[in-house]
Amino acid sequence: MNFWQGFTIVTFVHLLAAASPGPDFALVTRQSLLHGRTAGVLTSLGISLGLAIHILYSAAGLAVVVSHSVEWMVVVKLAGGSYLIYLGIKGLRAKHHSANDNQGIPLAKNNSALRMISTGFFCNALNPKAPVYFLSLFTVILSPDIPLLNLAIYGAWIMVLQMLWFASLACFFTNTAIRQRVVKLGHWIDRTFGVVMLVLGLQVINSIR
Repeated sequence: MNFWQGFTIVTFVHLLAAASPGPDFALVTRQSLLHGRTAGVLTSLGISLGLAIHILYSAAGLAVVVSHSVEWMVVVKLAGGSYLIYLGIKGLRAKHHSANDNQGIPLAKNNSALRMISTGFFCNALNPKAPVYFLSLFTVILSPDIPLLNLAIYGAWIMVLQMLWFASLACFFTNTAIRQRVVKLGHWIDRTFGVVMLVLGLQVINSIR
């Protein structure tokens, strides 16, 4: 897989993952509605910074492992592919999201910039599903000879995508009518994400030789 093929896959998959309703999606929505557009954008910045934690250990750790052992490369791809298939099946079974799905996310106690950024950072960094997602994502593009520079570019691009997506949501969701329409489409976003994950998972497992 060349650089641009990997870049395209990372872009498409991560945009779908970001669009799929989850803790980050709910947090940005709620902060934007209750504290305004600036709060939503600052929270989005924190979320993208939180991604750096997952990207660093996922990309660097996997690169070290697979560069030293072909057997470990097989194990990593088998585990990552299996999880992608699991995400695919789960996405295909997604149910309709209600307008109240963003309840239960703790709000910041004040509107300071640092508070908003840290709220977004910890929401993403402490998400228990993120480690497995990123490990699985990188198994799709990983090969024993992939340059570390390519991994660094992919990682930085994922952070930029995350920031742009959620900052756009912050601007969008200051309009309640728009927010309600998007939330109603949430299950279709989940299902589209599910199809993509299922196909990628099967491709990863099929690539094991």
